[in-house]
Amino acid sequence: MGLFSRWRRGGGGTGGDGRRQVLDREATSADLDHLRAFAKSREGVAFYVEPETTATDTTVVAVAFDGEWTRRRVGTPKAAEKLARSCKVAIHDVQVTGYPPEMRAWNARAKADRAALEEMARLEEDRDR
Repeated sequence: MGLFSRWRRGGGGTGGDGRRQVLDREATSADLDHLRAFAKSREGVAFYVEPETTATDTTVVAVAFDGEWTRRRVGTPKAAEKLARSCKVAIHDVQVTGYPPEMRAWNARAKADRAALEEMARLEEDRDR
């Protein structure tokens, strides 16, 4: 089955039963539990709400003060707001505020760390030959 054939079957983006077809899964309680655990186990966490797309439900990117982050589906913006209140964290619309600079710095550090580990593995492999 092709990627877009799900939309063609049944016509108009719906299945035979009239429900909307989506490419991705919906948010689950495990997604919400993961965000709660992230917020509870790190300092200075804020939620950044990403809009629903044709492929994914509304998502939240939880970002800690040091830039470490995680992304999970939440279902709706209202669900994101409710979750932020229960976790007592700030919530932002990423389309308005953008992502925090700490997140970009964390990504750059993680990329450099991965490159260093790969280089160490290569050197070790060459030494063992």
